[in-house]
Order: sequence, then C-alpha cells, then structure tokens
Amino acid sequence: MKLSTRGRYSVRIMLDLAIHDNEGPVFLKDIAQRQQISEKYLWQLINPLKVMGLIKSVRGANGGYSLARRPSEITLRDIIQVGEGSLSLVECVDNALGCDRSDLCVYRDVWMEATRKMLETFESLTLEDMVLRHHEKFRKIAEKDPL
Repeated sequence: MKLSTRGRYSVRIMLDLAIHDNEGPVFLKDIAQRQQISEKYLWQLINPLKVMGLIKSVRGANGGYSLARRPSEITLRDIIQVGEGSLSLVECVDNALGCDRSDLCVYRDVWMEATRKMLETFESLTLEDMVLRHHEKFRKIAEKDPL
C-alpha cells in the first residue's frame, strides 16, 4: 500500500498544529510555509479534517486553525483515514460480497491480517507521540551540529 499525498499531507498539517498547539490558532499560510505545501492544496485538506472533528477554525484577526482535541486523543489512523478513506489493502477486506471467491480465498485472509496489523500500528500512535518523535529528531540534529 502506498499512502497518497492527501493522506501524508493531512498528517503533516495535523503534526504542525500539534507542535504549535500552545500558541493559539495557526494561519494556514504559516502551515503552508513551514511544511512547504501550497496553500491552495492545504485548503482542500482542511475541510475534511474539520468535518471529522479533528481541527477547528477560529475567525477574526487572531483566528486560524487549531486541534479540536488534545494530541493524545488523535491517532494516526484518525488522520490518515480522513485523507485516504478506507485503509484496507484490497477491496474484499471491506466488502467480502464484492467477490464471489472471498469465502475460499486464502489471499483475502492474508490481506485481512496485513490490514489489521497496519491499522494496529496507526491506532497505537497519537499526535502526542509524533510530537515527541519530532522533538527527539531535532534534539539529535542539534547535538550533532551545535550552533
């Protein structure tokens, strides 16, 4: 399976918001600049994240976007599923009736197991975990190359 740009960029948006969570609402243009993603493309990704209750918007001069829940309450699965839709490796994992061979198909069993393990990984990682990993990577970089 290969994550689409929508799925990957949705994670980048959410991680950026989580990193800057204590700073108040964040402008989309600032996320676009930090993540090097076009603001126009980010507009397409923001609404589904809002609809699913992962982010909220604040209007006005001090407005912008922020997380709708604490980073510890948002999993990678929550985010990726907004960008990707179904996370099953193949159609028959979600819909056995879509294939007349699904009852006898050994491959379907393998696809189901692989999908389950992938989803367990995505469910086990929260935005809070990702923020910690982010800070750890930057700490290691700073130790190697101090100013």
